[in-house]
Amino acid sequence: MIILPAIDIKDGNCVRLVKGDYGTAHKVAESYMDTARMFENCGAEWIHMVDLDGAKDATQQNRDIFIDVAKNTKLRVEVGGGIRTPEAAEMYLSSGISRVIIGSAAVKNPGLVKTLVKEYGDRIAVGIDAKNGMVATEGWLETSDVRFTELAKAMSDIGVRYIIFTDISKDGTLAGVNAVQLDEINKACSANIIASGGVRNIEDIRNCRKLGLYGAICGKSIYSGTLDLKEAISEAAIKE
Repeated sequence: MIILPAIDIKDGNCVRLVKGDYGTAHKVAESYMDTARMFENCGAEWIHMVDLDGAKDATQQNRDIFIDVAKNTKLRVEVGGGIRTPEAAEMYLSSGISRVIIGSAAVKNPGLVKTLVKEYGDRIAVGIDAKNGMVATEGWLETSDVRFTELAKAMSDIGVRYIIFTDISKDGTLAGVNAVQLDEINKACSANIIASGGVRNIEDIRNCRKLGLYGAICGKSIYSGTLDLKEAISEAAIKE
């Protein structure tokens, strides 16, 4: 299993939210580059980055930050937030970003995902964010009538190989991962599942590994000190 430490960007700053509420945004680091290099020094190979401004308004106003990290570290960068057109995906993928995440568009425009997967293969991931089991969109500001497992199966069926699953009620809370829903989505489709939201400590990493997940995203737990990144990477590498 791989560990993807996370940096969320809002107005150019490194922030964290609680349960996706933009009103809870608080700065967690002074420098995105220093933070990314710290992750790299701890042994991380990937970094998960989210454009919170883009998630709300479908712009890529923070794109230079993500491209800077891709070009000036050895980290493979995964980016999500507001990528809703072929042009936005191509812009990132041609600028050194390793993988882009399609979120809202997976519900509202599945044809886009199909086109992108055909063009870019496993460099396309889908983010499935759920409230009470139902998929949320538009930066988590809207809730659809699609169950998270239905969308996972549909995306897997059109060739999506990576799905990032977030239980919004857990995100930024340090309350522990939703192992029940993670197990459910992992069994519902053939895609590689990356857990996001709620990771608190090494026990959550152990639980994700035992579920057979592909990866786990860690944000607030690293910044708050409840999870040691080096230890998490070592734990994730254990073979069952």
